[in-house]
Amino acid sequence: MARIAVIGAGMGAMAAAARLTVAGHRVTVYERGETYGGSLGRLERDGFAFDTGPGLLLLPAVYRDLFVKTGKRPLESCVDMAQVDPAVRHVLADGRTLTLPAVSRGGVAAALDEAFGPGAGERWAALLNRARDAWDATRRPLLEEPLRPDWQVLGRDPYPALRRSGLLRRRPPTLAEVADRELGGPAAALLTSRVLEHGLDPRTAPAAATVLPYMEQTFGGWYVRGGLRALATAVYERCLERRVGFVFGAEVTGVPVRDGRAAGVELADGTVAEADEVVCGADPRTLEWLLPDAAPWPAGAREPRTGAPSRFTLLLALRGERPADTVHRTVVHSPDPAAEADAFRGEHTGRPTVTVLRPDDPTTRPDADHEAVTATAVVAPQGVLDWADADLVARYTERVLAAAERAVPGLRARLLWHEARTPLDVAGDTGAVGGGVPAPALAGATELLYPANTTAVAGLHLAGGWTHPGGGLAHAGMSGALVAGLVTEGSAFRGSQ
Repeated sequence: MARIAVIGAGMGAMAAAARLTVAGHRVTVYERGETYGGSLGRLERDGFAFDTGPGLLLLPAVYRDLFVKTGKRPLESCVDMAQVDPAVRHVLADGRTLTLPAVSRGGVAAALDEAFGPGAGERWAALLNRARDAWDATRRPLLEEPLRPDWQVLGRDPYPALRRSGLLRRRPPTLAEVADRELGGPAAALLTSRVLEHGLDPRTAPAAATVLPYMEQTFGGWYVRGGLRALATAVYERCLERRVGFVFGAEVTGVPVRDGRAAGVELADGTVAEADEVVCGADPRTLEWLLPDAAPWPAGAREPRTGAPSRFTLLLALRGERPADTVHRTVVHSPDPAAEADAFRGEHTGRPTVTVLRPDDPTTRPDADHEAVTATAVVAPQGVLDWADADLVARYTERVLAAAERAVPGLRARLLWHEARTPLDVAGDTGAVGGGVPAPALAGATELLYPANTTAVAGLHLAGGWTHPGGGLAHAGMSGALVAGLVTEGSAFRGSQ
């Protein structure tokens, strides 16, 4: 039985902790804040309640597997979770709307034909068939296995080329080129908006980014009653059931190294907690000061990504009941996706793409005569912009409100109050530099890969969205499974079967 210290109580870190205790190890989590869950926060005011991070779960099988492997009670007995249907409503830049059903290829094709004309559904289905090929080719190395030593080979785009004149290229097409050539016209925005929501530029993202809408359409989006904070609570309680120890208000300031191996964690009060293995669930860029006398990255390793965009979210408390025909998730499109992607490195001056969530959940509102709504846009992180500037926050508030009103008619007349959550808040919740929010790892571009779950220091491992296999709630859970396998089985571990 090994003593294991875990830095941070985010979802990837807790997933690793629960699995490691099942393997017989003694695990203690050290969290600088006063609660668990990382980005899965909850704000409550005047009877309203809001998720302050992500609001939907993709690939719920990751957390089902976690609960199966760590206890007798399955996930569904710990949280009330339901698939969102319709999956999404799009409000396009030209004003037309399009509502897509959940996990129904035929229903999606029919909706596209109605919105864009005959053949649009067939073109979308053909694109997702190619995205499925890319998914099948990369699912294991990107999600289920430790990052391979020759990780550079994942820079090859697995998206199949179309075999007709004009589409064969010496270089693989970008996501924007795929959208224009395989969908065309306004329908292209259905694809480009999906990567914009992840903070990726469609003009540079690889064609393999088509796996993002493929995953959503195939596996659906899931909502947890009480918000995703309830999922964080369920994972935390599973950790407690497995006798994981938690120390809150414990900032880790260093990782002692003895004979080339991590030997524990040093806390801000000067105490050292000895350990045989250390799991860092924080942004791996923090290793530069946690390890002042040791190089964290082996020669040739994938080093941490920098400069990821962040999120600006408005929490909206509305008077008036939620209409019966309300769609849970609406995406309000920007009229200029290219300008929006440029604004990830500066200030938006036009209309951003905004995702509006309107859950039908009594726990989010004081009574049936009120509604809790969130509206989120991707923005430049703290450091690129100064989010302590009240004028900047006011400008973004107006832009996001204007977009949200296209999804919620009469929003301003119903608005009781609102709160803005900026990249400074994201940084405070997660510890990520600048409040950056990582996108999932993608094949086809090495810059969209993340550091391996191991480091140059023996016994020091990485979990969470800033390490392999990248950002997103499901991917963070996958990182926990990978770390648990690497700690338990060592270099012989080859991933889940």
